Amino acid sequence: MNYKHLTQEERYQIHALKRQGIKLGRIAAELCRHRTTISRELKRNVTSA
Repeated sequence: MNYKHLTQEERYQIHALKRQGIKLGRIAAELCRHRTTISRELKRNVTSA
């Protein structure tokens, strides 16, 4: 299998779209990525308050 890392631009887009309340499935479709990839990215970069 070939894996393609998320670009910095994609990471910014994911977090911006999530802040806007866009659901994971729609974010994944817009970026042509699997829903799991988006989910992992968000879990990986959660900041605790």
